[in-house]
Amino acid sequence: MACDFCRMKIRTPPDSPTLFEMLDAVPDFSLERSARRRGLWPVAGTDEAGRGPLAGPVVAAAVVLDPKNIPDGLDDSKKLSAARREFLFAQILSSATVSIAASAARHIDGSDIRKASLDAMRRAVCGLSVAPMLVLADGRDVPDGLPCAGQAIIRGDGRSLSIAAASIVAKVMRDRMMSRAGEVYPAYGFGVHAGYGTEIHRTAITIHGPCPLHRMTFRPLRID
Repeated sequence: MACDFCRMKIRTPPDSPTLFEMLDAVPDFSLERSARRRGLWPVAGTDEAGRGPLAGPVVAAAVVLDPKNIPDGLDDSKKLSAARREFLFAQILSSATVSIAASAARHIDGSDIRKASLDAMRRAVCGLSVAPMLVLADGRDVPDGLPCAGQAIIRGDGRSLSIAAASIVAKVMRDRMMSRAGEVYPAYGFGVHAGYGTEIHRTAITIHGPCPLHRMTFRPLRID
């Protein structure tokens, strides 16, 4: 039987869905149940929001769902309305174990968005009050430094309820942060576009220049 240290070092390759699985995929709890049968429990799902914007943090969440109390309607946060995300956010926080972490623009510029995203996911997992035995991470990469085994799940927010829950929490928290940022820096309209490179946002940068929340390594802000 593998020792605890060896188990912590397990890294499985990304689990790629077939084309059939990608069509109208709805997340379920099968990955979590499979892990539990293998003795890997609790299982945490982790995901991030905000890799693409020109400004603001990338926010990650880690969620351990209660199998007996899973909120109805969990799905990829991008498929849900803002009102539905807010509703499910409250349901998740009241029924699951949740941890949130963020990497600010300065952190992103000091490394890169991929590393900053994975680091936020790692810190979110490490912040859980319940220690997971397995982490299901959305995407192609497993964050380094996890306290347990990890598995990358491509399009995981459409396949795993735990990852879907994490995607909702991360998205809602980031939107709230950017709404607050809009109050601090009203010239940029952060509360409307959440830092993404919309025409309104790019025009504001042209007029006012960047603020401390902008990612200076992202085009069109980057100076080569």
